[in-house]
Amino acid sequence: MTDVLTALARLYPPDRLLTRAASLASYESDGLTAFRTRPLAVVLAESTQDVVNTVRLCHARGVPFVARGSGTSLSGGSVPIEDGVVIALNRMNRILRVDPVDRIAVVQPGVINLDISVAGEPHGLYYAPDPSSQSVCTIGGNVAFNSGGAHCFRHGMTANHVLGLEVVLPDGEVVRLGGDSVEDVGPDLTGLFVGSEGLFGVAVEITVRLIPRPEAYRTVLASYASLQAAGDAVTRIIAAGLLPGAMEIMDRLAIEAAEAAVHAGYPRDAAAVLLVELEGEQAQADAELARLRAVLEQSEPTDIRVAQNADERALLWKGRKCAFSAVGRISPDFIVQDGVVPRTKLGDALVAIEQLSAQHGVRVANVFHAGDGNLHPLILYDGREPGALERAEALATDILRLCIRLGGSITGEHGVGLEKRAFLPEMYSPEDMAFMQRLRSSVDGRAIANRGKMLQVPA
Repeated sequence: MTDVLTALARLYPPDRLLTRAASLASYESDGLTAFRTRPLAVVLAESTQDVVNTVRLCHARGVPFVARGSGTSLSGGSVPIEDGVVIALNRMNRILRVDPVDRIAVVQPGVINLDISVAGEPHGLYYAPDPSSQSVCTIGGNVAFNSGGAHCFRHGMTANHVLGLEVVLPDGEVVRLGGDSVEDVGPDLTGLFVGSEGLFGVAVEITVRLIPRPEAYRTVLASYASLQAAGDAVTRIIAAGLLPGAMEIMDRLAIEAAEAAVHAGYPRDAAAVLLVELEGEQAQADAELARLRAVLEQSEPTDIRVAQNADERALLWKGRKCAFSAVGRISPDFIVQDGVVPRTKLGDALVAIEQLSAQHGVRVANVFHAGDGNLHPLILYDGREPGALERAEALATDILRLCIRLGGSITGEHGVGLEKRAFLPEMYSPEDMAFMQRLRSSVDGRAIANRGKMLQVPA
C-alpha cells in the first residue's frame, strides 16, 4: 500500500492527509463503537475535485473507500475498510444557496443538519428531518442512511426532502440526479441514491426542500403506568384521525437517564411517557389539542401535561433528544437497535421486548418514534464483564427477529451497515438479494465504495 500513500501524498499536503496512528484513531469507528477498523489513510477533502481525485485514484488501484461526515452512524455504516481510504467531508460545509421563493437550499455534504434550519429561519422556513443528533450530524450522512427523526411521522424521511444531488460515482465520474423541483421526469435516481449507505458513491452537493415553519405548536406529555398502555395510546390517536407532527415514547429507564442529564420535568414514577406534538395554524392547533386530550383521557393516563410556553416545549424535547447519550449515566455501554413494527403491533412488540429482556437478564431502555413504529431499544451492558457484550448482542438479535416476525423491518433510519447485514436475507428472498447485488455491481463493479456495508462482498 506504500504506492497508494505516495500517490495520495502527491495530491494533498501533510495537514490534509492523515496516516499516523494517533491521527487515524478517531476515525476507527462510528457511533456504534463495537466495530473498529484502522484505515490506511484519511483525506480531509475541501472540494468536489478533492473527492473526484481521491475516488479516481482508489478506482484505478482497486482500493476501497468510505465517505464520512461526523461519524454519528449507529450501524457501523461509516466504519473504515481495512487498508482503505476515508474521505472526510466535514470541511465541505458551506450552504451554497437558500432560495426562499422556491423553498430550497443547496448545501455541501459536511453541513450540519440543524444549520440548514438556521439558514432558513429568516425566511420562516426550516428543514424538517430532525434526527436526535441533528446538532452534530451532517446532511451527507443523512442522505446515505435516509435519516428520519421525531417529526418524520408527519413530514417524512430524508428521501422526501432531497430534490437533487451532485454525485461522484465509484469510478470518479460526476453526475447530477434530480433537480430543484419536487416534480421530476424519468426514473427516481435521487430516491435510489438516498439510503444507499455510500454504495453508489459520494454526494458532494445536495438540494433539499424547505417548508414553512408552523404558526403554533401544542406539545403534550402523557404519563402511563405501563409501557403497553403508552403504545396502545398511539393506536388510539391514529384511529381518531389525528396527524401529529411527532409522537415519541420513553420508558422508565430512559426517563431516569434523561432526568439525570437535563431535568426535563418528566415524571420519575411513570412506567412510560408519550410525547405528542401538534402543529399548524393557531386555531387548528387548539382544535386538535382538544381532540387529542379527549383521546388521551380514554387511554387511562396517570397524568396529562401541556407545555405552556416555548421554553417548556424546548425542555421536553431536549430530554427526548438527549436520551441516547444520557443513557451513559446509567450504563457504561449500550447497543441501540432500530427495528420497525406496524403501529398496530406496537403494544405487542413492547411486551415482547420486556419479556426478552428478562429472559436474557439484560436491561433495556426503550426510546422510539411511536408514530411510525420505529423502535430504539437501548440494550445496556458493561463491556468489562465477561460475556456481557455477547448477551447484549443475543438480545439485539432476538429483537430484530421479533420485528421481522411482526411484519416490520430491521431498520427505520439507522441503516444496515455492518451490524445488520446478516439479517437482510431473513427479510428478503434470494431473488431480491441477487437483484440488489446486480444493481450495486452495475454502478460499482469493483465494490470499492463502502465495501462490506449493507451487502456482503460477492466472492
